[in-house]
Amino acid sequence: MYYSLEHCLLDLEKNASLLRIPFEVDPNLEMAEIHRQIYEKKGPAILFEKIKNSPFRAASNLYGTNERVDFIFRKEIPLMQDIIAIKNDPSVLLSKPFKYLKTLPLALSSIPRKGIFSRNNLNQYTQIDRLPQVISWPKDGGAFVTLPQVYSEDPDQLDTKGSNIGMYRIQLSGNEYVANQEIGLHYQIHRGIGVHHAKYNQGDQPFKVSIFVGGPPSHAFSAIMPLPEGMSELLFAGMLNNRAFRYKKQDGYMLSLDADFVITGDVVKNKLKPEGPFGDHLGYYSLTHPFPFMKVHKVFHKKNPIWHFTVVSRPPAEDSGFGYLIHQIVKDLTPKEFPGIKSIHAVDAAGVHPLLFAIGSERYMPFREPRPEEILTMANRILGTGQTSLAKYLWITDHTANPNLNIHDPKAFFMHNLQRANWSRDIHFITKTTIDTLDYSGDGLNSGSKAVIATAGPAIRDLATEINFQGILPPPFSNPKMVMPGVIAIQAKPFANYSSAITEISTLKSYLEHLEDLDSYPLIVLCDDSNFLAQNIQNFVWATFTRSNPSHDIYGTHEDIQHKHWGCRGALIIDARIKPHHAPILEPDPAIQDKVHRYFTKGGALYGHFSTKY
Repeated sequence: MYYSLEHCLLDLEKNASLLRIPFEVDPNLEMAEIHRQIYEKKGPAILFEKIKNSPFRAASNLYGTNERVDFIFRKEIPLMQDIIAIKNDPSVLLSKPFKYLKTLPLALSSIPRKGIFSRNNLNQYTQIDRLPQVISWPKDGGAFVTLPQVYSEDPDQLDTKGSNIGMYRIQLSGNEYVANQEIGLHYQIHRGIGVHHAKYNQGDQPFKVSIFVGGPPSHAFSAIMPLPEGMSELLFAGMLNNRAFRYKKQDGYMLSLDADFVITGDVVKNKLKPEGPFGDHLGYYSLTHPFPFMKVHKVFHKKNPIWHFTVVSRPPAEDSGFGYLIHQIVKDLTPKEFPGIKSIHAVDAAGVHPLLFAIGSERYMPFREPRPEEILTMANRILGTGQTSLAKYLWITDHTANPNLNIHDPKAFFMHNLQRANWSRDIHFITKTTIDTLDYSGDGLNSGSKAVIATAGPAIRDLATEINFQGILPPPFSNPKMVMPGVIAIQAKPFANYSSAITEISTLKSYLEHLEDLDSYPLIVLCDDSNFLAQNIQNFVWATFTRSNPSHDIYGTHEDIQHKHWGCRGALIIDARIKPHHAPILEPDPAIQDKVHRYFTKGGALYGHFSTKY
């Protein structure tokens, strides 16, 4: 149980897991670069004590290692797992009553509590431009709140029961926002706050929103947790902290009495303003697009508050800790939410939504040769449910062939599927559909395609471990590299357009179709730099699945269409080159990078200043 963000930081400090930075740092790029370099070293949480042009302190990297996540939530994770077990199978209350009855006080004590007084009081005020103006990447459109808890209420039920808390990024400055009076909100209409927004647009009520920053770590996590329908984020925040969420209403706005800062205001209805660019978690910028904005009412803060932020970037990054904690809490709930599914994993190295792995159970027609059937119905369930509906590539396999297959080992999982994939049967497309708004691989904002690769049965091929056609590829292809058994990266010239790509790839296909042992290379990836792609599994996963749109960028040798089903009888080819419509890659400022690097070298201000226990 933590009463505040500072309470948590002091606990980490007692356990050698906090670095205080006492000298002044610039929130424009420098703070983010310090965070990135400490995160890469698996370093401690960070407390910035002096920030240029702001009177406030700031903290980051609380969730920088899985061990630290376990430490912060060490008492609550087992209790939450017990609650999930009860939800999954209520009969456990009868079979092990003493084990599970201990969760009852937690559930009761976690009901949101209305109050007037607290340790916090939020009785001080500031302006937006006095907050730490953290800019993480050189092309960011302004300063952003990266760990906000955005609170809104259903206009038909103006209380906590009709509320939503989501982590929707907030732009504090830049673009067309009036300084200190307007801030931008980035969210999609299908998200909780978007549903509320649509309702407010139909009526006369002001759309009042509150943005909480800081408070106990469980509060930030509750804003990102994919909760079951009807479960309140306020209740979940209390359960995960073993302490009720405390709040009060003022001027019609919700105030979290445990937050360090609360920004209140009214979302302007039926109007949008440009928001972005923003360096996002896929490893690219999300570009400038029209999004809702808010007229600022007040900026509250407690005495001696701490601004909580993170730095979003190509994974792994600090927010990977959120994914780890989600898995720890809900791993036993998967069979209930997705009947027949043994395990499911959003691949962090690909930016989560572009690539999803799943293992299911194939029970249809047990007396004939196994093939993907039941797992296809499971795939449809996955792609039609909540956060997993954002998946662009879904690889799903039957568990029978290898009950011990590790879904968190990408190399092993790909090899298992590639040994079994029948490309004339096992790839299924959904075209002209919605994809994650942050994914620019499609043919428009929030528009693209999906592919399901479903495999079952025994292996049908051995995977090659060496390339037997070095140096004889037709131009403009060159430098083939083995990524892993069965997967080859081939370098191509920069992508120009789809017409020329089709022509170029036709030349490559004609060459490949004459190779005798092509079947042992079931996956070929075209890329801008085959050395980079083959360097490690993380590069392969990231570049291949963030830079391709299945309907446009998948080809195959000996391909054909049978009754509207596309397939191929040879190698699958994915064109993962950067396309002209893709967003720019995140790259740090070299001068800032070098400046921060010198802090950690001999004689630097942070040289030898940290080790971390958690």
